[in-house]
Amino acid sequence: MSMLFSPAKIGTLQLRNRLVMTPMHLGYSPQGEVNDKLIEFYRARARGGVGLIVFGGCGIDRIGNGPGMTQLDDDYFIPGLRRLVEAVHAEGAKIVPQLYQAGRYAHSVLTGQPSVAPSPISSRLTRQTPEELTQEKINQVIDSFAKAAKRAQASGFDGVEILASAGYLISQFLSPVTNQRSDRYGGDLQARMTFGLEVVEAVRAAVGPDFPIIVRVAGNDFVPGSHTNTESRAFCQALEKKGVNALNVTGGWHETQVPQLTMNVPPGAYAYLAQGIKQAVSIPVFACNRINTPELAEEILQEGKADFIGMARPLLADPELPKKAMSGASDRIRPCIGCNQGCLDYVFQLKPVSCLVNAEAGREAELAELALKNPPAQNQQILVIGAGAAGLEFARVATLKGHKVTIWEESDKTGGQLALAAAPPGRQDFLYFGTYLANICQDLGVIIQYNVKATPEKILSAVQNGEFTRVVIATGARPITPLIKIEPGTQVLQAWDVLLGRQITGQNVIIVGGGAVGVDTALLLAESGTIDNQTLRFLLLQQAETDQEIYRLATQGSKKITVLEMGKGIGRDIGPSTRWSMLADLKRYRVNCLEDNKVLEIRADGVLVENAGEQRVIPADTVILAVGSCSQNELYTALQGKIESLSIIGDAAKPRKVLDAIHEAYAEGIK
Repeated sequence: MSMLFSPAKIGTLQLRNRLVMTPMHLGYSPQGEVNDKLIEFYRARARGGVGLIVFGGCGIDRIGNGPGMTQLDDDYFIPGLRRLVEAVHAEGAKIVPQLYQAGRYAHSVLTGQPSVAPSPISSRLTRQTPEELTQEKINQVIDSFAKAAKRAQASGFDGVEILASAGYLISQFLSPVTNQRSDRYGGDLQARMTFGLEVVEAVRAAVGPDFPIIVRVAGNDFVPGSHTNTESRAFCQALEKKGVNALNVTGGWHETQVPQLTMNVPPGAYAYLAQGIKQAVSIPVFACNRINTPELAEEILQEGKADFIGMARPLLADPELPKKAMSGASDRIRPCIGCNQGCLDYVFQLKPVSCLVNAEAGREAELAELALKNPPAQNQQILVIGAGAAGLEFARVATLKGHKVTIWEESDKTGGQLALAAAPPGRQDFLYFGTYLANICQDLGVIIQYNVKATPEKILSAVQNGEFTRVVIATGARPITPLIKIEPGTQVLQAWDVLLGRQITGQNVIIVGGGAVGVDTALLLAESGTIDNQTLRFLLLQQAETDQEIYRLATQGSKKITVLEMGKGIGRDIGPSTRWSMLADLKRYRVNCLEDNKVLEIRADGVLVENAGEQRVIPADTVILAVGSCSQNELYTALQGKIESLSIIGDAAKPRKVLDAIHEAYAEGIK
């Protein structure tokens, strides 16, 4: 890690290393003010060893802000901002706010006023049409940027970052898709850059020549008809001439149909965008998006693709990532798995950000207060039944609280249903979390006994013999077999068995159930018979096939797949930040998705369904059941009233998302 953790400068700003925590919306400031929740969140990341924190976005006005966002539009907020800066500085890190104006991405129902943009073109994100900015209002927005920067300087921040990416206001002026003006702000690329450059000029005039200015840019908008890396390079060259000190290069707009942050995006996939910018400028460049490990970060720096590495969600997952990497303990970093369940999905739901793998994220202040109020519990001998995600997380937390934990696991491996979650293409990151939990439990001295079949009698005997004083049931769930008539001799499989590779399917497959498990299974099977990555690369390099033929080879497999959903909507239980891309993949792979189809019978020749009062048979040689799961809670039921300290966690209590299981296990573990 010789480059990642080497000192570096941005303008006059000296940083202890090249790792930057890039901005992420947290929703921790319901009134726009800095509070203890926000301060302790960032204090933990600064203490963990990051070099620079980009905090925000921070609203420069009220017309273009978002819910729960910290504000920089009034001097009233300066005292709270100073507290945040002092906390971060006390831990040795530097901090800059991101100046945020959403333009047509602002929701008028949340701001209470119409959104604004260069042109009145409907937003695909909000489904609203913004008001076109007049020259007078343009001047007001530019002035708001400058005043916000001045407040940042007065608050003690070490610089500012101007948001000009992701489809927000400055991006909207830059793009011909959203800027159709005929005045000096519209027209060719040079004219469309005018607004962004005037914002930079105004900010520079407000803060003086030595105060660092960073601009976050889109390396490629990934929107048809909008900017590619070519136009972005031209804009970045103009920004450098205006005195910008560094460029934070991210990917596309929020409305892009190209996934940017989901788990199926290959690690470091968009580093090439930063590389393109770096080749065009002489100021420092940040590379971002799905750079989740220090090893990958170091590789990007060593290859000269960027000068700094931006991480946000990895530091949400593990605030101590830098320190662990510097001490040679990278394999003990709690991994960001790109699931988005607690971060982006919560943002869409207007909830404060959390994290699937880190139940402490956003609760740093609350947990510190609880620790002061509650004395350490008396050490207990705890038996956990099940070494799935919930069982391992409970064991980790309870051991840190001073308890002695033993796990009985029925199989020969840990992780439980994480293996199911990791089975579909592009979802393997779930396994990394399982590996982390197993490693940490081993480090902490948790005893895991494999191939142990737990029975009520065996558990009671161990408790009565004084081996354990507390029992936690974490036995997970099992798939449901629906009450459907099935003809003898028909190949009917459970989706779990297919996902885990225990069963082989035929060529004409029907999946009963269009929820997350059904979608996962369809995507796994859809890749069967498609071209492999090595051959794909070979054909591309040799230009042996046309682009159209390579796309066909990559998306048309050997199986015909139909998904039957009884209700309306496929993948309704998948998080909003991920669902759209998975549905797009189903379409790409030509998976036939049928809604409002009730399965009446599974026959030797196919599946009898009913839709709108009409019945028909859909041919199939294999039928896969993906109709949900039920808790394996028999042990808990049998032991109730017989063990004084007995609890149940995770899917054993109620089948839910992995996030719910982990957070429930954490809450039980800190008792």
